[in-house]
Amino acid sequence: MEPVTLRTARLELSIPTLDDAEAITAAAQDPEVPRWTTVPSPYTRAHAEEFVAKAAAWWDEQSELTWGIRRDGEWIGMIGLHRVSPGGAAEIGFWMSAPARGHGYLSEAARAVIDFGFAEPLALARIEWRAIVGNIASARAARTLGFRYEGMLRQGLSHSDAHHDGWIAGLLPTDDRTPQPWPILAD
Repeated sequence: MEPVTLRTARLELSIPTLDDAEAITAAAQDPEVPRWTTVPSPYTRAHAEEFVAKAAAWWDEQSELTWGIRRDGEWIGMIGLHRVSPGGAAEIGFWMSAPARGHGYLSEAARAVIDFGFAEPLALARIEWRAIVGNIASARAARTLGFRYEGMLRQGLSHSDAHHDGWIAGLLPTDDRTPQPWPILAD
């Protein structure tokens, strides 16, 4: 599949490029990024360059669709649909640079990716969200997007050569995307 660029009111989502490598590398130095994601730690520019090459290959294979999130042309985060099965399911994943957090960029980008996933040519029947237990910020974002909390996967997520309990939520194309109560979130 050819990479697709998505646009929102404030953002452009497009395939990550080598021009993003420095910003990706700098953002991955934030300890919160490797704490909750699968990025290597310590993270080097070589990791970013490898990631950019892999992202292009994943688009070709249609196995993972990864977008760099840009505001005013500057890279601020990453979002993607992983383990894509057209007509079936995919998992949404995302992370933002520290300065970009708290401005609504993630939700804006994720809505565009979700709309893309449910439309043709993918026509996904389900989009899943997963996170290591304790990742409250990611859980709040998923709830805001309308994901329905479905439970905990005991030792279900691999991270840093270990297995962790993980939360899982799902979104169907027929869901109204109204945030629902989640038992793991107090607010």
